[in-house]
Amino acid sequence: MAHHQSLFDDRGEAGRQLAEAIDAEEMPDPVLVALSNDGVPVAFEMARRLGLPLDLLIIQAIAAPGDPHQSIGMIVDGSEPHMILDESAALRLRPPPGYLDSERHHQLAEIERRHRMFFGEDEPADHDHMGRNVILVDDGSAPAPALLAAVHALRMMRVSSIRIALPVAAPDILVALRGEVNAIVCLATGRHLAGSGSVFAASEATSDQVAVRLLREARKLGRMIH
Repeated sequence: MAHHQSLFDDRGEAGRQLAEAIDAEEMPDPVLVALSNDGVPVAFEMARRLGLPLDLLIIQAIAAPGDPHQSIGMIVDGSEPHMILDESAALRLRPPPGYLDSERHHQLAEIERRHRMFFGEDEPADHDHMGRNVILVDDGSAPAPALLAAVHALRMMRVSSIRIALPVAAPDILVALRGEVNAIVCLATGRHLAGSGSVFAASEATSDQVAVRLLREARKLGRMIH
């Protein structure tokens, strides 16, 4: 079987290319927000190149009853975490009474655990981006519902604008996002890029430990710059 050449060596290289492709100068008070562990190395390189602060939005999916691979909603971290339900999936899959409540409770606890791991005892204000221009960053592996949930959560935070930066995206994801954000910067698109293995030569998932280290490093860099 022929091996296709990868688009990027790793997520860091994708971040460096995105930093060149995005015009952060035109935005007053921009902030980079990574969407997942795998978005952190991409956003970290952008933060380093562009001299911008870096944050992480923690999102947990609510799985469909009996099918962990299908989600019927998302819970997004925030000073008031909120649940975004996929109405059509919920209608189709009809979760039993009490299911959503107990799942919500379970995922909120997981969000709290992850928040403490990533940010320690920080202030909720550190993650309040009201009035700022947000660049939402992922490595291209997030499904459309997660991206849309993130956009929805940022809108509820009353940010000034939202741009999405992706190394690669499937065309249907770009279509789903087009009317929802101010701009999308995407370096490559194609139906054949569904598996991120063909995108990054080094494609292993980003561990919690690596994400925590990069977020801490970005905070240190930020203190040196400002």
